[in-house]
Amino acid sequence: MLNKVPEVTLYFWIIKILATTVGETAADYLNVNLNFGLTNTTYVTGALLIAILVVQFRLRKYVPAIYWLAIVFISVFGTLITDNLTDAANVPLQTSTIVFAVILAGVFATWFAVERTLSIHSIVTSKREGFYWLTILFTFALGTAAGDLFAEQIGLGFFVSALIFAGVIAIITVAHLRFGLNAVLAFWLAYILTRPLGASIGDLLSQAKADGGLGLGTTGTSYIFLAIILALVVFLTKTKRDVIEVQRGELDAEAV
Repeated sequence: MLNKVPEVTLYFWIIKILATTVGETAADYLNVNLNFGLTNTTYVTGALLIAILVVQFRLRKYVPAIYWLAIVFISVFGTLITDNLTDAANVPLQTSTIVFAVILAGVFATWFAVERTLSIHSIVTSKREGFYWLTILFTFALGTAAGDLFAEQIGLGFFVSALIFAGVIAIITVAHLRFGLNAVLAFWLAYILTRPLGASIGDLLSQAKADGGLGLGTTGTSYIFLAIILALVVFLTKTKRDVIEVQRGELDAEAV
């Protein structure tokens, strides 16, 4: 099958950060504003995520609407995994951050041991796609825990935390563009860090001013960001600017 993920462009990073922000605000919106409760919200979003991933796996190529819908829901579900551990099971954020980091490292190690590549330009088999989405899930869970750890438990606040994560991403970008940092390593480091960045931005916009936010609320923030995501996905669907035009043989040659 053709490559199942989008090319890494500016549009990719914009939608990714927007989706991570929605993951934070939408989880709170469903849990608190609509009174679903943490458990019911987890069950509902988990079931919807499974249904979307089934569709995604059955496709033979990258389809922007399905791919980014899966990203939005996996963002929400990844947030809920951490929220359940923190709020329901009383697991400290330091513990969940370390545990998710170890699990994510294990997923990366297993993926590379089996496929000999971690490149997103090589997602051309169902096995590789499975590793890809498992990795994405734990980047979201880890990012949520790390974002909350910095902003709330350490007490840096949402704005300062967002600046820190954005600054580290900028350093990684410069290291790749100017100093030759491996492209695959740079991509995954930046991808992991966009989650706590998005979580910090989401909390900064949605939380009450008394809690260090701007007071826009989870409802308004979620709807605004979802509308922007929808507009960008429609644009990419029409223009195909994020479709990877690489043949299978070339993929395997450049994968590592």
